[in-house]
Amino acid sequence: MLKSQSQVTPLAGPSRHQNAKKSKSKQKPKPAVRTSKLKKLTEKQKIEALEREAMDYDPPDDLKAFADLPLSEPTKRGLKKAAFMDMTDIQKTSIPVSLKGKDVLGAARTGSGKTLAFLVPVLDILYRRRWSAADGLGALIVSPTRELAVQIFDVLRSIGGYHSFSAGLVIGGKSIKDESDRLSRMNILVATPGRLLQHMDQTVGFDAGNLQVLVLDEADRILDMGFQRTLTALMDHLPKSRQTLLFSATQTDSVADLARLSLKSPVQIGSSSSSLDPSSSSLDPSSTPPSTTPKNLEQHYLLVPLDQKLSVLWSFLKTHLQCKTIVFLSSCKQVRFAFEAFCRMHPGVPLLCLHGQQKQAARLAMYQRFAGMAHAVLLATDVAARGLDFPAVDWVVQLDAPEDAETYIHRVGRTARYERKGKSLLFLMPSEEEGMVGALRRKGVEVPRIKNRASKTTDIQNQLQNLAFQDPDIKYLGQRAFVSYLRSIYLHKDKSIFKLAELPVDKFAESLGLPGAPKIKFLSKAAAAAQKNRSRAVEETQKEEEEGEGSEEEEQSGKESEDEDEDEDEDGASSEDERDEEEAPKEVGTTHTRAKTEVVRTKYDRMFERKNQNVLSVHYSKLIAHDPPAADTDSDDDFIVLKRADHDLPASDLAPLDTTDLSKRKLKLSRAKQTILKNGVGTKLVFDAAGAAHSVYEMRDPDAWYTAQGGVEGAKKEGQLFALEEGRKLRAADVRDKQEAREKKLEKKRKRKEREKTDGAYSVVVQATDKPLGAMVEAPSNDDDGYVSPEFDLPDLPSDEEEQEFYMAPPPSKRSKFTSESGMGASKDSGTDKNKRPSKNDAETGLEDEEELALRLLGRR
Repeated sequence: MLKSQSQVTPLAGPSRHQNAKKSKSKQKPKPAVRTSKLKKLTEKQKIEALEREAMDYDPPDDLKAFADLPLSEPTKRGLKKAAFMDMTDIQKTSIPVSLKGKDVLGAARTGSGKTLAFLVPVLDILYRRRWSAADGLGALIVSPTRELAVQIFDVLRSIGGYHSFSAGLVIGGKSIKDESDRLSRMNILVATPGRLLQHMDQTVGFDAGNLQVLVLDEADRILDMGFQRTLTALMDHLPKSRQTLLFSATQTDSVADLARLSLKSPVQIGSSSSSLDPSSSSLDPSSTPPSTTPKNLEQHYLLVPLDQKLSVLWSFLKTHLQCKTIVFLSSCKQVRFAFEAFCRMHPGVPLLCLHGQQKQAARLAMYQRFAGMAHAVLLATDVAARGLDFPAVDWVVQLDAPEDAETYIHRVGRTARYERKGKSLLFLMPSEEEGMVGALRRKGVEVPRIKNRASKTTDIQNQLQNLAFQDPDIKYLGQRAFVSYLRSIYLHKDKSIFKLAELPVDKFAESLGLPGAPKIKFLSKAAAAAQKNRSRAVEETQKEEEEGEGSEEEEQSGKESEDEDEDEDEDGASSEDERDEEEAPKEVGTTHTRAKTEVVRTKYDRMFERKNQNVLSVHYSKLIAHDPPAADTDSDDDFIVLKRADHDLPASDLAPLDTTDLSKRKLKLSRAKQTILKNGVGTKLVFDAAGAAHSVYEMRDPDAWYTAQGGVEGAKKEGQLFALEEGRKLRAADVRDKQEAREKKLEKKRKRKEREKTDGAYSVVVQATDKPLGAMVEAPSNDDDGYVSPEFDLPDLPSDEEEQEFYMAPPPSKRSKFTSESGMGASKDSGTDKNKRPSKNDAETGLEDEEELALRLLGRR
């Protein structure tokens, strides 16, 4: 019989809803490619298309904006955010070539935008090669000065904000440990040569073997500052298959030599290279257009005597109070003196100074302050002459002449940057005019001359003298400035410009406020060296003349020298004293012919031959005289004469100094001092489980710890954990202290009980022996001094254990006076009663027991 549908019981299994969900899920189609994978594929295709576009890009003649270049979207967005829209000439010419991966040798006038000319290709090349943090260092930018490196890093941060690269700045003056910790994670690095080479040699994990792009900014300045050997060492650490971009405002022979060594088929780009073929790779310096100054720059030079320079500068500053001015001097000491002196004289305009002897924090602070001020005066050395972009500089004043025409071009390039106007003023002395004007003219720079109005010049010599008289620091700085300026003139290579002999030294010292010209030691040394060289030349000519004499004298002198050598070999000692007599120095100023045997002069000979020690030299001659004075001589000079005495001591008697008299402590101290002087003071190190060395008392970095804990909340948690841990330690220490106190108390109680037991046993003995003993002792005889040792028939003495038990026995009970064990008292069962009177036999028995106990005690003693 068939059942109805309503009567059919449901089968066991999943519910209908679950079956429905499964059916729906089976009906959904699965996507073929995930979204993330599709996005990666799209980015890869974009990068490949950008690579092809950059390689095939041919810049048109009307190229103007950055947006027209084949650049990535993050780079274009960064340039737009930093307000870089249009390109300069050097950027139009060099960026398309750099994007193709070619080496570039670029020269452009100052203020033409060379920084963006190499930063834009660096960012785009790394982006197209999909550079990441795991790939390591990809681009290295080397700068000659710290300030220029900071400026390059700031521009890199402003235009590279939309890229994912990590960038770092490595300059001197900061902690090398902090830089080492972050150096291995950098993709782009801006550095100075010295600190970079130090990291390459010392920092573990810093590897530049995967470098893609190397940039040398202001390469000629790097070489001029003495970093040629450093650059050569840096090139050894870098791979050969890299792209190199070399930029500078001036191209010198040293830069061309460096380009030949480090660049492969470079494209040379000049400042006026709009018509230059980018495919050209010529490195002939003559083909490079001469570097010129900015177009909007107004240049002048002024003839000023050396002793009037500070007065003219002061007058110039007083008449240009609403201007932003940079004043260049030749040395750090001059900058310090002018800054301190002018600050005390209050010119009416803010004064700042920037030189190489300042600490890094002070240099950066001065750089940032001057860049943000509208009206100020910056006194600086050539450390501020290269590449620094100070906005809105009105005047560049060169108080001291630059060392060459290239330095002049870089100095005046601090003003009239981009489309702004600027002015420059060069102070020249009459001895420097002809040489400097000619050098500038050969470089293509024409500087007209202007005249100074004496009516508008204020003489500040009296004010400087007053400052030097009142403040010793100003006087000291003036002396240092005087010497450093003369040293800079002396060290300059171009002697057609810098003529030290024509300088009015005394007037210059008076213009600095000094009472007189300080002593110039380096000039004295130079004169002495020149005199020594001239005397050597004269001696060589005289020696050549003497060599042309007859051969008989040579043979005779040869025989005499052979005889002297034989005497030395036989006697074992040379006749140095006789040679000293022959070769003794003669008086200063006398002309004499050189002896055939070469004269050996010591430092004491030179010391006593000085002009201001003639008296001492006479006495020194008497002291070293070997021949004693004649007996008949009698003069005032011989009143006190030190004569040399020859004691004829044998060599065997000259034993070494005996150190046995010295204490061990003094010998140990002397050895310790010698060890410290030789090896220095040692530091104790401890090693952790990983094998890393740490100092014994090593403090953690508070900032790093604060960051690792996650801020204020993490620090509070650490404080609570520290308090809980310290509380646990205190509670454990409290338990230990209580246990120790309890043990001490128990020990004290135990000792007291033992002492009470010992005192109780001793009291028993005393009570047993306080009976009279005269009845048991015979009368003493006169022969034994009144005492005769009695003889008793005593039982055997107890053993040590029994004796200990006896002395440590508990006290007797209250009922009986003595224990029954020793037989010295009656027991409970003896039949005696308290109310019963003791009998005569009982008294005799107790007396015998007492006598026996006393005899035992006497026997022990």
